[in-house]
Amino acid sequence: MVKAGIIGSTGYAGQELVRLLLQHKEAEIIWYGSKSYVDQTFSSVFGNMFHIVEDVCRGDDLHALCREADVIFTATPQGYLASVLDEEILDACKVIDLSADFRIKDVDVYEAWYGIPHASRQFIPEAVYGLCERNREEIRGARLVANPGCYPTCSVLSIYPMVKNKYIDLKTLVIDAKSGTSGAGRGAKVPNLYCEVNENIKAYSVASHRHTPEIEEQLSYAAGEPVTLNFTPHLVPMNRGILITAYANLKPGVTKEMVRDAYIQAYKDEYFVRVLDEGTCPETRWVEGSNFVDVCPNVDERTGRVIMMGAMDNITKGAAGQAVQNMNLMFGLEETEGLRLVPVFP
Repeated sequence: MVKAGIIGSTGYAGQELVRLLLQHKEAEIIWYGSKSYVDQTFSSVFGNMFHIVEDVCRGDDLHALCREADVIFTATPQGYLASVLDEEILDACKVIDLSADFRIKDVDVYEAWYGIPHASRQFIPEAVYGLCERNREEIRGARLVANPGCYPTCSVLSIYPMVKNKYIDLKTLVIDAKSGTSGAGRGAKVPNLYCEVNENIKAYSVASHRHTPEIEEQLSYAAGEPVTLNFTPHLVPMNRGILITAYANLKPGVTKEMVRDAYIQAYKDEYFVRVLDEGTCPETRWVEGSNFVDVCPNVDERTGRVIMMGAMDNITKGAAGQAVQNMNLMFGLEETEGLRLVPVFP
């Protein structure tokens, strides 16, 4: 059994990690870390775990935890892991970080977009970006995995086949994104109160969202050249889900048949990426509570543009599910173990 510890277990992503790992045949949770709820039972924080989890929440001592665990998940704010990570921890166990601390290779870019100094630059070169569908082999041998952000996961998987095949004019790429309120975390914030969110939709962090450089960096790797794009997120009044609608001009000679074949070929062997039937638009309700990403392109022959669409659950594939998928690869387990979840509807 893989012994797992979770730091930040009482946030939305942390609780989702608990839900998934409790169903995992090869994993055991040995540490429910929570700075805010030390010595309280986990089930008193999340009533859905009543009579399921009897454990008491512990603190965030990674040095103590690494001596007990095979893997540590850190579902913590930006800057936390970078401030405490050292060789002792990485020599003792594997680490999967759900924050942005090790996602971006250019430290100056990270510091500019996140507004904090990076406290452990020395580990950035070895950190593997944990998008399993793209970096599977590198993840298998990693001791530090940077779990991708929710918007970048859905954006990159929705757009990747077009960029990889050089079918679009990269200078015309625009991403319109929408997310449920759980993407903002469990902390109390006035903009996320019910009366602020209900019956409303709004753009936020326009031209300044912190996931922008992450998306650009990953698409640049696929394109083999720098990618600069517009990314605009919107908050919608639902609990879970991300919907991506991206636009770009097609290069001359690219047909709708070529576009669809690019998606089929890119994801034919990927269990968690479902290429929908032609003409079908992804919907968040069909992926809720699952690790699936639904994608589908549509070519507008009148304008010569391609519309690239994707939908996924931001807490599962966008955070905890992807982290478990990474754990499975790192420990040589079946990649889908603990993640064969049928989407919940209604």
